[in-house]
Amino acid sequence: MGQSQHVYLSLGSNLGNRYATIQKALFRIQREVGDILAISSVYENPAVGFDGDDFLNICVALVTPLSPSELLQAVLRIEKDFGRDRTQNTGYQSRTLDVDIILYGKQIINTPDLIVPHPQMQHRKFVLKPLADIAPQLYHPVLNKDIRNLLQECRDKSKLKKTPYKLFRNRSELFSQLQFIAIEGNIGAGKTTLSKMIAEDFNAKLVLERFADNPFLPKFYEDQMRYAFPLEMSFLADRYQQFTDDTSQFDLFKNFMVSDYDIFKSLIFAKITLQADEFNLYRKVFSFMYKEVKKPDIYLYLYQNTERLLANIKKRGRDYEQKIDPVYLEKINRGYLDFIKTLPNQNSIVLDLSELDFVNNPSDYETILERLEDNILSLSF
Repeated sequence: MGQSQHVYLSLGSNLGNRYATIQKALFRIQREVGDILAISSVYENPAVGFDGDDFLNICVALVTPLSPSELLQAVLRIEKDFGRDRTQNTGYQSRTLDVDIILYGKQIINTPDLIVPHPQMQHRKFVLKPLADIAPQLYHPVLNKDIRNLLQECRDKSKLKKTPYKLFRNRSELFSQLQFIAIEGNIGAGKTTLSKMIAEDFNAKLVLERFADNPFLPKFYEDQMRYAFPLEMSFLADRYQQFTDDTSQFDLFKNFMVSDYDIFKSLIFAKITLQADEFNLYRKVFSFMYKEVKKPDIYLYLYQNTERLLANIKKRGRDYEQKIDPVYLEKINRGYLDFIKTLPNQNSIVLDLSELDFVNNPSDYETILERLEDNILSLSF
């Protein structure tokens, strides 16, 4: 493999969720093609050469170790994974993703499979305008003119509109647009483990629930009727104090916060464990506190079936949890799912982990990250 080269690519989409498609394609390019140096603004323009929906178009600059032929194969593979197969194309048509190699260093390439500089680039405003955003003084190695001059001379009169869309080089940059992700789940669902993994991988401040020393918890599992109210009030006081302390203090060296609980869980558990008159009193206190706490940008609920929850609980070996009634776990699941119905759809995710093992299977962990990615993108626009 030879010396790395500066490369310029043009990306476009006019089918499906155009913005999400281009963003996800950039993530793939960053992982598989090379280090992205710059991303242009996102432009919307009519289809050129055929009748179709409007395109979103961008240009990106990157450094790649791939040869021209390797680069071509990589972008064709990415296109195909996003639903485009160039072997079926006859002329111009709508596409989920279009990735063109515009420039490869200063090289002039003319093979049956690849022509660089792209032979149509000087005639396409939707290429020249975003390219001018990131490399206005870049010279065309054949025409010996910079991109700014080529744009001025371009006779393409199609309307080009700059959009407010913002794109990111990688998932870490995207996740850092958030302030707070809450990961919730039933007892033994894996919320703490997942929170730790995300915090480590994406430089997030980790906010963990601290409850192991609660003196009422072992007693509650022995006699729920007697100890439910003091347990829930104790949890509420502890959660409120630590949650407000932890979420109000931003860490300038972290990108966002991720927590393995949301304080609303207090009301969910209290509704299950308390008698009606106790719950009514509890809810008044809770409502006052809840107004003051920080709400998550995304609420991720990890669903596990009862059988698997019991297996996880047994595996982690906390003595006071070993007698948990399966019916109690089912009530907790229902309580969480009822609460999630009250949240805006774009802010909440219910993820069924019954067939996933995100700890030992990287592809399962990737599935969770992709779901988070989709929700963050939906929040953006």
